[in-house]
Amino acid sequence: VQLQASGGGLVQAGGSLTLSCAASGRTFAMGWFRQGPGKEREFVAVWSGGRTDYGDSVKGRFTISGDNAKNTVYLQMDSLKPEDTAVYFCAAHITPLGAPRSYEYSYEYDYWGQGTLVTVSS
Repeated sequence: VQLQASGGGLVQAGGSLTLSCAASGRTFAMGWFRQGPGKEREFVAVWSGGRTDYGDSVKGRFTISGDNAKNTVYLQMDSLKPEDTAVYFCAAHITPLGAPRSYEYSYEYDYWGQGTLVTVSS
């Protein structure tokens, strides 16, 4: 499965941006992570069969949604802050087999996209 992320760019603080991630095949869960300058990779959000979960730093500001027919997940980012500046990566888990996952950790995913840069200016 290949993942193609898009939608990054430069936006002013308080603004909005929508990221998209299209998978080349069916997936069971798709998530977003981000890595800011000098920071570790951080869980942002996951969408799995309509179930969603968010990292604490984005709750109430970001919304993840998915389109099963298009194998695509979207990340609507509102009220952006300079600390949201990061490379955003999408990731996918392709099989529902095995123990339930939280999808908050990188190792729970099978495939990764190339990343898209989001820069929030103050």
